[in-house]
Amino acid sequence: MGYVDVAGVGHTLADGRVLFEDVSFRVGEGAKIALVGPNGAGKTTLLRMIAGDLAVRQGSIARVGGLGVMRQFIGMIADETTLGSLALSLSPPALRDAGARLAAAEAAMHRAESEKTQMGYATALAAWGEAGGYDAEVTFDTASVAALKLPWDRVRDRPVATLSGGQQKRFALELLLRGTDEVLLLDEPDNFLDVPGKRWLEARLRESGKSVLYVSHDRELLAQTADRVVAVEGGGAWTHPGGFASWHAARGARHERMEEARRRWDEEHVKLRELVLTLKNKAAFNDGLASRYQAAQTRLRKFEEAGAPPLPPKDQEIAMRLGGGRTGKRAIVCEQLEMEGLTYPFDLEVWYGDRVAVLGANGTGKSHFLRLLARGGTDPEPDAKPISGVVLEPVAHEGVARLGARVRPGHFSQTHDRPELRDRTLVEILWRGDEHRSGMDRHGAMRVLNRYELAAQGDQVFGTLSGGQQARFLVLLLELSGATLLLLDEPTDNLDLASAEALEEGLMAFDGTVLAVTHDRWFTRSFDRFILFQGDGEVVETPEPVWDVA
Repeated sequence: MGYVDVAGVGHTLADGRVLFEDVSFRVGEGAKIALVGPNGAGKTTLLRMIAGDLAVRQGSIARVGGLGVMRQFIGMIADETTLGSLALSLSPPALRDAGARLAAAEAAMHRAESEKTQMGYATALAAWGEAGGYDAEVTFDTASVAALKLPWDRVRDRPVATLSGGQQKRFALELLLRGTDEVLLLDEPDNFLDVPGKRWLEARLRESGKSVLYVSHDRELLAQTADRVVAVEGGGAWTHPGGFASWHAARGARHERMEEARRRWDEEHVKLRELVLTLKNKAAFNDGLASRYQAAQTRLRKFEEAGAPPLPPKDQEIAMRLGGGRTGKRAIVCEQLEMEGLTYPFDLEVWYGDRVAVLGANGTGKSHFLRLLARGGTDPEPDAKPISGVVLEPVAHEGVARLGARVRPGHFSQTHDRPELRDRTLVEILWRGDEHRSGMDRHGAMRVLNRYELAAQGDQVFGTLSGGQQARFLVLLLELSGATLLLLDEPTDNLDLASAEALEEGLMAFDGTVLAVTHDRWFTRSFDRFILFQGDGEVVETPEPVWDVA
């Protein structure tokens, strides 16, 4: 069995800011530990330090057992990486090295077959077997069939980019959970998974004997799987020995204790200062009090040198003021709408003010539906074009999707694919404005960024933000652009707990219509209508959320 010990670890950013310090916790044998905290607090950085991707310059990290790592980018791979390469990247180091040598020897033999290249290939093949390659291929095949319904020899050379984000995640998780590594580090393993996939992950984590440290913002998954919760916040970390269900209450009680300790320290500090001042005045007229005065000074100095107990970390105060505006009574009308290769024809009316959760398994057409509406529908009116100005790919369809009067669609993409923003700072983006929103000076930009807890990132380039920070900024752009119809594709995927709750509050106050594709069961409870895209192509409305229809 494996474990991880983190002792007094700190990390300082390149610009000199301390991200966190004195972080200590243990991932015991077989434990399932959730790492939570605000976006940008350092959760992914901490995982990278434990994985060995970043040097540990303060404190120490001890690890026993083989280590399997699933990094945050899995689910968004868009390059030429093949499934074979991905499988090797998730394998133990010895197997990775043997696989790389085997691939190089095979390529050399294909370029020029000779006795030398044949011998090199034979040697590499033997090394592959000695490293456990044949056993690994059995695991690769099992994971491939489980995640993709296809045997390994048919998919090993397939580009990962041809898989959906959910398929990428499921394949990687199948490999890691079935593999030989005793310790797993999983960075947002539930992102891109549909609800059946999340339930599968919950069951596998509960039954696995591996020691697992994972970052997640999915409140349902956290409640179902975490033995303990490590919260990274306020430049440090603390451990709650119970599960997520009692974490909020424990956090509140901890903050009360910290505030009480600080209040008592402040009171004692005032008393000591008053004592020193009193003795100073009296010692000026009575030499016999000089020793008491010096002792009081020494006591005050030592008290101050020991330092005040820390205040509780400041709660995030995110205020999403999604305005909206009055539209026609019928916000969306679909008549015999059929998306090519995805759905059968269906009718749908969405009324002004509705809150509609769009549910269903991955690959059933939900995101295509939102994209069609974001383009303005079948034959968009000039004032129904997307407020972001982003050119969205057409959606092949039959039938009609029509937006109502004064409906201005605002689209939030799950993958945050906004290339026009990637190399610009947040202040610059807000300063320049666009055809749908006015530009603002630096003072105004920093004011609205502060409402979204992004003021510290004002001069940071959008492409370098964390996933959650990007998501918050994209919601801010929707707010500023005056959308009256919000089309949100997995908006809570990267949001921390406080941001997700702020979004729920913002949507409740929004004067307009909301359609959200989501697999977030907690978030779904805040909606009042539920449209289900079934695996058989039917699109139906259900009175309650439905998760298990194929």
